[in-house]
Amino acid sequence: MAVSKSDEEEIMRKQRHRKKSNFIRPFCITLILVVMTGVIAMFSYLWIIEPARPRDTSHFQLMREKIEDTSAETVQADEQEQIEEILNTNDKYMDILSDPDYMAKNNIYAKDAIDPARVSITFAGDILFDPGYAVMSKLLQNGGNIENAIAADLIDEMRDADIMVVNNEFPYSDGGSPTPEKQFTFRAKPAAVSYLSDIGVDLVSLANNHAYDYGETAFLDTMQILQGEGITYMGAGRNLQEARRPVYYIINNMKIAFVAATQIERLDNPDTKGATDTSAGVFRCWNGDNLLETVREARANSDFVIVFLHWGTENTETIDWAQEKQASEVAEAGAGLIIGAHPHCLQQISMVNGVPVVYSLGNFWFNSKTVDTGMVRAELDENGLQSLQFIPCLQSGCKTSLVQGEEKNRILNYMRSLSDGVQIDEEGFIKDL
Repeated sequence: MAVSKSDEEEIMRKQRHRKKSNFIRPFCITLILVVMTGVIAMFSYLWIIEPARPRDTSHFQLMREKIEDTSAETVQADEQEQIEEILNTNDKYMDILSDPDYMAKNNIYAKDAIDPARVSITFAGDILFDPGYAVMSKLLQNGGNIENAIAADLIDEMRDADIMVVNNEFPYSDGGSPTPEKQFTFRAKPAAVSYLSDIGVDLVSLANNHAYDYGETAFLDTMQILQGEGITYMGAGRNLQEARRPVYYIINNMKIAFVAATQIERLDNPDTKGATDTSAGVFRCWNGDNLLETVREARANSDFVIVFLHWGTENTETIDWAQEKQASEVAEAGAGLIIGAHPHCLQQISMVNGVPVVYSLGNFWFNSKTVDTGMVRAELDENGLQSLQFIPCLQSGCKTSLVQGEEKNRILNYMRSLSDGVQIDEEGFIKDL
């Protein structure tokens, strides 16, 4: 049968379309594969590679990337304004902030303050995430929601701080062995570290008598796990130089130093190993020479020094001679604020050589007992400590809560009875700083 010219043209058109389709289909498949590979690579970077790096908890990374050319077309107006605000707010420390390698080497972190006029720092006492003990066991039984253990309004108060500090009284690890013949040994599952982020914690002290409960393996795991969660630690290290070094935060054009150390245990060969020049451990200060040298160094390199000490006698509201002696020495060395932990109960607030000393914050979320506890909130500006507030709380039934009304007044009155010579107003503020 003869094929008309129009039919021939139609056949040729279909053949051309088929050839084109045969080219487009593999091209599209290849393009999709390339895009998917790129997406997988990007998420691998964000989820695997990037989290392995220490977190930059501020907007300074943006500044570092764009500071050399803030006029670039890629910088939007709001980003330009943000960069200028960072520059203006922290111009005193621009050289440091522009050098992330120097910051990492010297334990310096950058943060943005909620209030550009002040920095708020909140402290709480002992926490315990060991599933073999009452508080954590009950939390897990109730589904693991941290608000079943620490009240939501209290968590809000913690998150509201620019820097939140607690005493981390245990290691995080699946390894190690309990210290022989030690009455209480604690260890938390590595995943439990996320609870610190949930309640707004930025910085923990490991300078205590339980950080080494499961030996060096668990101790080293703990530092790595905290770092992986983006939580800074102090008072512990792979050697003495690392354990004793201060942690610095640059915030609101101030450089604030934190130092942590422990007097406990008061023995030549304690269960909790002290760091040496060649071995890992905590920063011990029973012999206080290293501590005082570290405080002096921190004072010379910062605008304000806060010292967090593990000291005192367990379950004793009265401070002991070693606390009094070291408080005076640390204040003289340059501390602007001293916070204490270890006794598992509240102790007095005092002024020592013009420096506020909160001797013990007690248990924050630690056991099933009903005990008075609290947080301390400090506010600083470039002129130093502007306010210090004791915030009454209660640990009861394996849950810690803010208290109000009669309970709040009762705990404040108790703190007043302990704190001879210090005036505490109805909201917990310490007068005459």
